[in-house]
Amino acid sequence: MRRPRPSLVLAVQIAVDDSDVPARRLLRRWAAAALERDAAITIRFVDAAEGRALNRRYRQRKGATNVLSFVYDDEDGALRGDIVLCLPVLKREAAEQGKALDAHCAHLVVHGMLHLQGYDHTLPGDATRMESREVAVLAELGFLDPYTPPAHSLTRTRDSL
Repeated sequence: MRRPRPSLVLAVQIAVDDSDVPARRLLRRWAAAALERDAAITIRFVDAAEGRALNRRYRQRKGATNVLSFVYDDEDGALRGDIVLCLPVLKREAAEQGKALDAHCAHLVVHGMLHLQGYDHTLPGDATRMESREVAVLAELGFLDPYTPPAHSLTRTRDSL
């Protein structure tokens, strides 16, 4: 018997003035693909100033980072948390890595979802487990392995959107 797919309640907040934010339906698709249990998640897109402030406050690090994940609770098997994506950092990284912005954003949504569900990459074994799961989820979505340098400027297959 097939297990029912976990349910996802998704809120999207856009705190940055930019038309490059992916469509809500894509964000939902990417987040749901990495979901292993019921969840209520907010994905928030921020500018560099908010990204720096959050990274300094919660990770004690300078500068904005690409993605931050915050778990609030896990009651009755339903996960609640936030994923914060710093759009200027995502755009810069995608350009530097020769990746399409949507492919990089999909990767970081999946990455953030996995962090919310307890995956980590601090220790080598944990990193291997998390990266393997990311690669598998992204492949299901039609994206190429984000850890393999692109042979060309696009890192998605034609079926990924």
